[in-house]
Amino acid sequence: MNRPVDMAASLDLGLAWQNRFASLGEAFYTLLSPTALPAPHWVGTSPAVADLLGLDRAWLASPAALDAFTGNLPIAGAQPLASVYSGHQFGHWAGQLGDGRAILLGEVDSPAGPQEVQLKGAGLTPYSRMGDGRAVLRSSIREFLCSEAMHALGIPTSRALCVTGSPAPVRREEIETAAVVTRVAPSFIRFGHFEHFSHSGQHEQLRILADFVIDHFYPACREATGNPYAALLEAVSARTAEMVAQWQAAGFCHGVMNTDNMSILGLTIDYGPFQFLDAFNPGHICNHSDTGGRYAYNRQPNIAYWNLFALGQALLPLMDDQQQALDALEPYKAHMPAALQRRMNAKLGLDRVEDGDAELTESLMKLMAADAVDFTIFWRRLSHVAAEISVRAEPVEALLPDRPELVEGQAQGEQGQVRDLFLQREAFDAWAKRWRERLQGQPGFDASATQARMLRTNPQVVLRNHLGEVAIQRAKQGDFSELARLQNALERPFEAIAGHDDLAAFPPDWASQIEISCSS
Repeated sequence: MNRPVDMAASLDLGLAWQNRFASLGEAFYTLLSPTALPAPHWVGTSPAVADLLGLDRAWLASPAALDAFTGNLPIAGAQPLASVYSGHQFGHWAGQLGDGRAILLGEVDSPAGPQEVQLKGAGLTPYSRMGDGRAVLRSSIREFLCSEAMHALGIPTSRALCVTGSPAPVRREEIETAAVVTRVAPSFIRFGHFEHFSHSGQHEQLRILADFVIDHFYPACREATGNPYAALLEAVSARTAEMVAQWQAAGFCHGVMNTDNMSILGLTIDYGPFQFLDAFNPGHICNHSDTGGRYAYNRQPNIAYWNLFALGQALLPLMDDQQQALDALEPYKAHMPAALQRRMNAKLGLDRVEDGDAELTESLMKLMAADAVDFTIFWRRLSHVAAEISVRAEPVEALLPDRPELVEGQAQGEQGQVRDLFLQREAFDAWAKRWRERLQGQPGFDASATQARMLRTNPQVVLRNHLGEVAIQRAKQGDFSELARLQNALERPFEAIAGHDDLAAFPPDWASQIEISCSS
């Protein structure tokens, strides 16, 4: 059942592999092959990611593709390896970690630029520690769906080409079945890679790694005034700030922001106990394993800074002094809130940030938190009523009428008035009046155009936990139709798709009982 893959015969995918990470040297990885799984079957595929890699969509459904992306058939030109890194987990130094259940096949020279292709769940590696090197079906489905959902929302993320399953048993809290996710990203290098070589005193390897990242992903840092490694830290901080701002604006909780889960490219990676908010609760903890609430929704911006500080410490051997690292991190403190305010203004239909917008946003979020307003449904409903705002003064009641033309495709989750979401309706009316006046004060304000922009910003459908759970339970029975239906909606999150009304509805009562942990 756990036989290594025979590398003697290999499959030619017609892709150009360049394996740049492997050129870094043996200190960075261990070469090894995936471990085969019995009786693999398809769970889901992403034709869009096939296009990204230059793979034929029809071939992706073939038996050869199934074997290749389960790890059962070697791929010509690939150079499989598991990389080593270290990191801080839940704020504590965890020492050496590494790819414990992921194997990097190599790097494809794709039409969109170089893309690393990685099999997650492909078997034991030297860095598995106490793990089994496997991934289970439920977590693999969640990562597959969320990777593609986040991309469709415009949030920087790794992608997922496919998921394959196997009846091979895997023990977590209970016996489950195995699966493999094929993940794709320009690079899977993490903060933890830098921490590993810095903390172990391998400063030459640290420099090699930093130079590699600069040369291939941040070439402008080489031209920057001063230390290029300080410039790298500042550039990574900027990307991280933008990413986290997008998380917050979308109501996304990552759940396990350890330094080994932070991308050096500012990508969302390692989907485990993530969640999109249902009822808005700033202190929401989506990870059942996070007993201290370190990674609660409202703490994510500060945790990102903490992680960047750890990265800065790792880069110190390459800098002139500690102050250089601190100076490189300082812009994050202004960059992150500014990026978030821009995102929130877009959600409100405001085309620029002005004095008072932060207070307008904050007062709304306090109201939403006090009344536990559904995050996604509120913003979608608000988008619809934007068309009712004219340049002339109107009573607040005219802003939020109960009119059928405001209901998109009669979607169950968008019926009724926006104010019906609130218990404190008079307080919301007062806020809505201020919002209307702010919109009307924009030069050249056009209500219909504002509505259209908001509908392109505030999604109809996100990957709520209960939607994923329904797809997972059916998949466990061999029915992947719900996964495909959900995937179809998540790939077009801003559209109202016929027959998908239930995916935009309020979550059922049982949704609040779902527990997602690090084993997810």
